[in-house]
Amino acid sequence: MITLFMRHLYFLMLLSFAIFAGSEAAVGRSPEVKIMTFNIRFDNPADGVNSWSHRKLHAANCISFYEADIVGLQEALLHQLTDLTSYLPDYAYLGLGRDDGKEKGEFSAILYKRDRFEVLKSATFWLSEQPEKPGKKGWDAACPRVVTWALLKDKISGKELYIFNTHFDHVGKEARRESSKMLLSEVKKIAQDKNAVITGDFNATVDEEVIAILTDTKNPDKFVDSRQIAGLRYGPDYTWHNFGRDNSGRIIDFIFVKGKGIKVKKSGILVEKPENEVYLSDHNPVLCVLNIE
Repeated sequence: MITLFMRHLYFLMLLSFAIFAGSEAAVGRSPEVKIMTFNIRFDNPADGVNSWSHRKLHAANCISFYEADIVGLQEALLHQLTDLTSYLPDYAYLGLGRDDGKEKGEFSAILYKRDRFEVLKSATFWLSEQPEKPGKKGWDAACPRVVTWALLKDKISGKELYIFNTHFDHVGKEARRESSKMLLSEVKKIAQDKNAVITGDFNATVDEEVIAILTDTKNPDKFVDSRQIAGLRYGPDYTWHNFGRDNSGRIIDFIFVKGKGIKVKKSGILVEKPENEVYLSDHNPVLCVLNIE
């Protein structure tokens, strides 16, 4: 009798939980969205033990372990994207090679869960005086630089979110400054006042003009550094570390948010070294957990 009673009690508990979960969905409570920015370091055989062939599975496992829903990738070459999606079959990517607007050169790709999001729109533009011209270097930049963006619809909540992913130039000071201005301008045209997130490696720290332009409180089109408004912050005060050779406190990888409907629950800088001397990259990934109302 006790066993039968316990079985009925267990069934009632499960039923109650299902009803409660269903009521939460009914009132439109949105599930969490986990967003990561991750400079995976281009495939450079000169990196030795930290070359891509040694890192690729670890990088994929990191994305999978933290259950990132959307990942802004920087420095990804086409075969690196192919490697990641082969390890992560639940994900697809969006983006174009920066050198030719097709497959050549680094991508600032957006990796996303295919079963979670529907892609409504997507495109890539160049950070230059001619943003529609593939391969064009802007201002004093050393390399062509791009922004890949997408409008994604959450299949669970029905909410829509704009994602912009980029990698600013590592040499050109003018290029970085003008890239910030152009990025804000393009976001305003594309996303207007809708919920939006910017992920990227900005090759600039929070106290530099490049970031100040993006977060200027006097500008109604400003973004906010998600780490600064997170309910919980975790991890060290650096993202770039040059494969463990430099941890002097340089956060240059950011996730910026904009929109009244976005609440930042958590932000983490992930220091990962999964095996022996192999790092995931020369950058730490950054992860934030959002609620989108």
